[in-house]
Amino acid sequence: MNSKIVELLGGEADSLLQYKAKVSAENLYLPGPDFVDRVHAYSDRPTAVLRNLQLLFNTGRLAGTGYVSILPVDQGIEHSAGASFAPNPAYFDPENIVKLAIEGGCNAVASTLGVLGAVARKYAHKIPFIVKLNHNELLTYPNKYDQVMFASVDQAFNMGAIAVGATIYFGSENSNRQLIEVSEAFEYAHELGLVTILWCYLRNSAFKTPEADYHLAADLT
Repeated sequence: MNSKIVELLGGEADSLLQYKAKVSAENLYLPGPDFVDRVHAYSDRPTAVLRNLQLLFNTGRLAGTGYVSILPVDQGIEHSAGASFAPNPAYFDPENIVKLAIEGGCNAVASTLGVLGAVARKYAHKIPFIVKLNHNELLTYPNKYDQVMFASVDQAFNMGAIAVGATIYFGSENSNRQLIEVSEAFEYAHELGLVTILWCYLRNSAFKTPEADYHLAADLT
């Protein structure tokens, strides 16, 4: 064992270097070129969904590895375009967002209906589009944690997107409604052959106490 590493880790050296995970590697579905076949092929997803999922995995610099790199720029609605893009005004132009994803070799670009819809005819066939269906907004005071539907599955399909995404704030006052809305939207998206991506966050003020922030608890995340 490298003595320098042991020295740097100090009193935690033994516990860190001798650690053995309780879940063995054999029980993990690791990324690989056959990830879609190995993990998703026998699910109830329609074949059109599997085709679009394979397209996602086979695009960009990570194509064929089983790993994905998605450029997410959907925060304009929640935080305002000014807060999001003022440091780099070029990105007020939706085309530059998509260009960044292409030049960066991303598998896909995820953004709002407005951003992707503005450039769909020019770029939807050049990089996979993921349309974010719902959004929060921070203009209301006091702030609330509520993801509201802004876009429809049909709009995403008609612009040539290969996937739709949505967020659920688990633990929030409106999480039950969000679950129902997203479940119905994703069911319809699968009927149209679209991949579905769910972003999951914990949002509950009771999780924050003077002692700890339980949003970070391992059994919740």
